[in-house]
Amino acid sequence: MRGDTLKSYRFREEREADWRKLDLILTRAENSGVNALSDEDMTALPRLYRQAVSSLSVARSISLDQNVITYLESLCTRAYFFVYGARTTLGERIMDFLRRGWPQAVSGAVGPTLLAFLFFFGGIALAFFLCMQDMDWFWTFHNESLFDGRNPDATVEYLRSTIYTDPNDHGQSDLAAFSGFLFNNNARVSLFAFALGFAFGLPTAWLLLYNGVTIGSLYAVFWQKGLGFEFTGWLMIHGVTELFAITLAGAAGFVIGGAVAFPGRMTRMDSARAAGQKAATIAMGCVIMLVIAALLEGFGRQLINSDVARYTIAGVSLFLWCAYFYLPRAGRDT
Repeated sequence: MRGDTLKSYRFREEREADWRKLDLILTRAENSGVNALSDEDMTALPRLYRQAVSSLSVARSISLDQNVITYLESLCTRAYFFVYGARTTLGERIMDFLRRGWPQAVSGAVGPTLLAFLFFFGGIALAFFLCMQDMDWFWTFHNESLFDGRNPDATVEYLRSTIYTDPNDHGQSDLAAFSGFLFNNNARVSLFAFALGFAFGLPTAWLLLYNGVTIGSLYAVFWQKGLGFEFTGWLMIHGVTELFAITLAGAAGFVIGGAVAFPGRMTRMDSARAAGQKAATIAMGCVIMLVIAALLEGFGRQLINSDVARYTIAGVSLFLWCAYFYLPRAGRDT
């Protein structure tokens, strides 16, 4: 035991100066960026990295002190990512995500997106037509307090008052709180639609269908009262972005679910892992859409009472999102 300790001590003593120098260079680069390194540091870095890797190989082969091995593994990992990794700033990574990563992931998942669309909007259509035939279906889907009085028993005047508001009656703090609440709710739905995809996509399909039923039954209430046109504008000013985001989150869940259900020659775990990057990229982008939807819902929808303006915003939103995701443009990989 004493001989092993002495061997480890001598091994470290002979090489520790180079390890420490490499550690200092990496720390300086991590804290202050590559520009903080001198020409001497940049020249020495590859040599010090190779020496550290060689030391790690020797340390493992002769079973040196585990603390030495752990330290060298950490040092070599840091050096590897600095020497061979892509050194881009956070801003550059965000811009690459917005320019290429996110739209490529969405445009590459047309099938799952259409499937999510069918479940989501199929639920809307199902509830709408059931309620239009018999409004008792509304109470089957909901309880009395869910929509704060917006139910089949409400008067036309009350329902209209929920569509058109006086901006002077609402403080900015109330609108911000409302926006935050809706963002949290929609983000939770989107997160579950994505996260539950691993179970062959079945929970994702059910969640999309259920939320579609919720919207469709409410839509039927306004339509029956002769407020379908007005309610559509009230809903779509933010709904284009919000419903698109939920649909894409469901598509991300189906991407994973499809990989698990049909793994091909890979194991189910490996197939899910391979599809996970695309699905996660789509889901992360949905957060951006939900932020925009929350702003439109909490502010624009409450402050804009013109039907023409509401439909214009909805139409422009739909065009911009479709163009962003699906129209070919320079720089997009095929």
